[in-house]
Amino acid sequence: MQSKNEPDGQKRSFIEEARRAQIIAAAVQTIASVGFPKASLARIAATAGISKGVISYHFAGKDELMDQVVVTVYTDIAEHLLPRLAEKDTATDIVRAHVMGVAEYALANPERMRTITEIFVHDRDAEGVPRYGALAAEPLYESLETLYREGQASGELRAFDPRVMAVTQQAGIDAMFGYWMARPDTDLLAHARELADLFVRAVRPD
Repeated sequence: MQSKNEPDGQKRSFIEEARRAQIIAAAVQTIASVGFPKASLARIAATAGISKGVISYHFAGKDELMDQVVVTVYTDIAEHLLPRLAEKDTATDIVRAHVMGVAEYALANPERMRTITEIFVHDRDAEGVPRYGALAAEPLYESLETLYREGQASGELRAFDPRVMAVTQQAGIDAMFGYWMARPDTDLLAHARELADLFVRAVRPD
């Protein structure tokens, strides 16, 4: 039986997919434990109980592995959020559910959240430029912008620039997680409630 495609169009076997998933899980565990700068492929391989060569067989290098870690975590977050957002009928309820939902996910998956934070902060290209900057967040901006535009079209939300609000909301969420990572005793859900209230008040008509 076959599974997802390789870059050249060939399909991977389920065994290959399972091995890739094992390596991704080991990368998450390693980065969360020792930080991105110390998470070499050799160290990730040791966590997985395999040789470094096995990682090199399945991934072109650390950049590709990190890309797949980010995709895996973001996909998991989306799968957590979408059913919760689908239950809401209004744009403001969706805004609130989005902020609260990501906070709830973080509390349930602190290792994954610490890992992507480490990657976003420390992963840089050969010129020293962060590999995950504002452009990497474009899909998040687009989804929030669409939500705001639909709310404005229905008359539920006031007039404002949807792109500016989308960027601001995502920046607030990112800052919330950064603060929580630096101060783990922070009440993350209380922070999320305040943040959600702030954005709901910002977008609804007075």
